[in-house]
This record gives sequence, structure tokens and C-alpha cells, in this order.
Amino acid sequence: MAISTRQGGRGGGRRYQASLLQRHQGSNRFPKIKLSGSRKSFRYIIIILAFIALLPPIFFHFKLRRLHQMQLKKCGWLNDPPLVCAHGGDSINAFPNTMAAYHLALRSKVDCIEIDVSRSKDGVLFALHDRDLQRISGNSASKVGHLSMKEIKESAVHHQSAQDFHDHTVPTLEDALALISSSVQQVILDAKVGPPSYEKGLAKDILAVVSFCLLPFIFSL
Repeated sequence: MAISTRQGGRGGGRRYQASLLQRHQGSNRFPKIKLSGSRKSFRYIIIILAFIALLPPIFFHFKLRRLHQMQLKKCGWLNDPPLVCAHGGDSINAFPNTMAAYHLALRSKVDCIEIDVSRSKDGVLFALHDRDLQRISGNSASKVGHLSMKEIKESAVHHQSAQDFHDHTVPTLEDALALISSSVQQVILDAKVGPPSYEKGLAKDILAVVSFCLLPFIFSL
């Protein structure tokens, strides 16, 4: 009985050791991973990383595009620059609406000249503004419509910065157009309404002078 018991104990010990070894070996094996769930997560990670990688280039692309559009908006006028228009000619270096002012403006290569048009007491159209007449005559109450053609022509004009030009007389509209029409891209006529006739027949008189001055250019085309 004693021997039998020891032998049984030895066999049981071997079986116990074998079971422990199997457990130890089983614990060293890698656990089974559910590939279906891991693949889905991996795809999500790849998509997120790709989005993060593409986001900065896309952002800077639209940022640079917007900047380019702003630059075109700010600098686009360089392709179609505005006209440089001299109001009354070069009114800095000569009295406005005088022959000297027009000569100086043309020498500066302006694109456009604006002429103030007023009618004298005897119906003659002058390239003159009441304000300019007041500066010329020194009389703050002077108006073109109160003076005759002779009185306006005799008004002396002096300006210390008139440079080499000495023709400081106030021209009629016809004289002004004859001087500048062929040298600028555009002429603007600013009709000034005043006594004694005010706007009566003013537009018709201006159109008559303009048509007369443009006839030589029309036939030369």
C-alpha cells in the first residue's frame, strides 16, 4: 500500500508538472486579435492623417489665391490707368483757364483738360470761371456775365510762377479748344450758369462752338 501510494504520488506529480508546463507555454503565445475591428480603426486613422496632411496645403492655396485676387484688385488699374485731368490747365503754376495754364498742362503730358465755360454780357463763351475772374481782376464781386468780351480780354493776368509763358490772357472757348483738342485724349466742358442769360441757350451755344472746332478733325480722318 505504501509503495503504491508513492508511485501514484509520483505519477500525479508528473501530470501536475505537465499541466503547469502547458499553461506556461500557453501563456507565452500571442493573444488572438480580431482583425476586422482593427482594420476599420486603422482605416480611420489613415483617413484622419491624410486629412491633416492635406489641410495645410489646401488652406495656403486658398489663402494665396485670395491674396492674389486682392493684389489684382489693388493693382489692376495699372493695366487701365485713370486719365490725368488738369482742371483749368496747370492751375498751380498759372492762373486757371488762361493760355499759360493750358500750355503748361500740355507740356506736362496730361491726358485730359477740364475747361470752365462762362458766357459774357455780350454772349461770348469764355474759358473762365467767376472765381478765376475775381482773382484776375482783384474784385471779389466780379462775374463773367457782367463784363463784355472787351473788358474780359483787357483783364491783365500776372503770376509769379508762369515760367516762360507770357500769354496770360483769358481765351474764348473757341481759342482754348483750338489749342488743346489735338493734344489730349479728352476735353471736359463744365458749363457755368450765370447772369444775365443764365442757362438760356447756353447748351446750344456750347455745341455750336464745339462742332465748329471739331470740323477740321472730322474731315482729316
